[in-house]
Amino acid sequence: MATYLTQEGFKKKMEELAALEAQRPAIKQAIAEARDKGDLSENAEYDAAKEAQGLLEMKIAQIKELVANARIIDDSNVDTDTVSLLNKVTIRNVGNGVEMTYTIVTENEANLRERKIASSTPIAQALMGHKVGDRVKVQAPAGEMDFEILKIEL
Repeated sequence: MATYLTQEGFKKKMEELAALEAQRPAIKQAIAEARDKGDLSENAEYDAAKEAQGLLEMKIAQIKELVANARIIDDSNVDTDTVSLLNKVTIRNVGNGVEMTYTIVTENEANLRERKIASSTPIAQALMGHKVGDRVKVQAPAGEMDFEILKIEL
């Protein structure tokens, strides 16, 4: 199954992969040191090091599969007339006047700390296809929220 990523998202995944692969020698060293301590059947350090190695290799395999099946989204075709994937959207909560800016991205790139929300979230779904000045209602766990679209950018 194809995974859609922006060029930036693809680059981040490749950097993460390189960082994980760089941890391999340290884990191999920890396993060797634990093995040198004797009886492996009662060696908690050895078990912990082997488990860490297994988790690391699993994460490496997941990222390799993700990037192998990645399709890079061409952001040169993205317009700002209506809200779509890769747009940075500034909205105002009509109820309390609070303004927020989010970039709508794919599932694999969503990161709330970076103000990037997945296109599958209720807010992104409600905003998609709308224009500046439109008001949209979002069904959130806390109840219905009303937003006005202030700005759409790349």
